[in-house]
Amino acid sequence: MIEPETPASSTTEEVVAQLRARPAFVMVSHVNPDGDTLGAGLALGLALKKLGKRVVYFQEGAVPRNLRFLPEAEMVTRDLPADLPPDTLYVFCDMGNRARGGATLENVARENILDIDHHLGNEHFGAYNYVIPTECSTGTCVVRLLRQLNVEIDRRIATCLLTTIMTDTGGFMHSNTTPEVLGLAAQLIVAGADREEITEEVFANKRFAAIKLLGRALEEATLEHEGRYCWSFIDEKMLETCGADYEDTEEIVGHLRSIEGVEAAALFKTQDGEIKVSLRSKGKINVQAAASRLGGGGHFRASGLTFRGTLGDATKAVEAALIAEGL
Repeated sequence: MIEPETPASSTTEEVVAQLRARPAFVMVSHVNPDGDTLGAGLALGLALKKLGKRVVYFQEGAVPRNLRFLPEAEMVTRDLPADLPPDTLYVFCDMGNRARGGATLENVARENILDIDHHLGNEHFGAYNYVIPTECSTGTCVVRLLRQLNVEIDRRIATCLLTTIMTDTGGFMHSNTTPEVLGLAAQLIVAGADREEITEEVFANKRFAAIKLLGRALEEATLEHEGRYCWSFIDEKMLETCGADYEDTEEIVGHLRSIEGVEAAALFKTQDGEIKVSLRSKGKINVQAAASRLGGGGHFRASGLTFRGTLGDATKAVEAALIAEGL
């Protein structure tokens, strides 16, 4: 069987031509959304509305509590209108493959898909694939499009874009915080984005239940490989005991990575009969490559995967994948 060729990445001009030509758009955020997938889609949607386009924001689940401050976040829905035109363009933001958009959108024709992303290993699943792995966030890919569209970046768009940058640079702490990224962030602040508000909403406004859950995860944490690897887990019983939910797990793996001497960290979360695994690295170990060995993906320092099996099997499989990448 001959495998179909992977389409090359589309140019800025090719994508902008589609954005100008199409009458309607569905901005798609990935499951378990973060500030990059949602912020990028909202920013582009707001810009397209300025051009008189019809825009719908789709997300299979609810908007996380810490992102509900974003402009038009209240308009995100999982119920698509029945009267969308047949040439509506579905814009998948910040996902390496189509499945990340959720099962609801399985029947969208490939010719109506635009894939905007910055992940290594993107599968180029759309007819148009605007994939720039050198960008710090999908939101900064969107900035390139907005400049070509000649759309003014107002306060609301700037807020969405700065959120994507702050999310994917870890509040400007990660190595992808280049001088160019800081310069762009400054421009967005000048345009009206409130850095303090974004910092408070995304990073600092934590529920008591989330803090209790972090404590439980740290109690269960294990250091291995002479302290270079730290892992822990979250299960349904822990969530129930703490009065927490899966939104409250998002930053736990970062705390595991921050431990002195740790080069790689993993958090295993049992959910709906599967195990969601979040991986983080301080830079020596490529966790994107480790995740891809098990069907996942992401970035060099931050990635994830879904494992079908027991927690014991998952921990062994992830450890083996990390060892293969130099743990």
